[in-house]
Amino acid sequence: MSNLVNVPKNGGLSNTNSTVNFPSWSNWIDDILNRDIPSVFSSNFNSGMSLPKVNIKETADSFMVEMAVPGLNKSDFHLDIDNQVLSISTEIKEENERQEGNYTRREFGYSSFKRTFTLPESVDDEKINASYKDGILSILLPKKEEAKQKPPRNIKIS
Repeated sequence: MSNLVNVPKNGGLSNTNSTVNFPSWSNWIDDILNRDIPSVFSSNFNSGMSLPKVNIKETADSFMVEMAVPGLNKSDFHLDIDNQVLSISTEIKEENERQEGNYTRREFGYSSFKRTFTLPESVDDEKINASYKDGILSILLPKKEEAKQKPPRNIKIS
């Protein structure tokens, strides 16, 4: 009995005297799913819109949130603040119907996203301002006066 068989924790069998490494079933299936099936099956194809990228920049007296969302109108956005949580969302429903001769072509679509951000206590939520231009949604989150960074000053020793 020179061939010993180990049973690893993942349940696969391997021969300890073998010099050939065969992939386990789970590795083989993972390779097929990650490489061989088109990406449409591994992506969230029901969403209709990908989650937009966000840049957040902090200055001495505010935070600036910029979101790249081209192709929308400013009326498509919904911005809400509830309990120090900023929510940015949109929902677009589209329906097209075209009749020519003896056929009708009807198409419809739905796209949406929602991003939420917990605001720091330093944000003055009464003064938040938003604008949409050239596909960029910009949200200015001013800081409260007591939270603004003060310029350095010299302290005289008495």
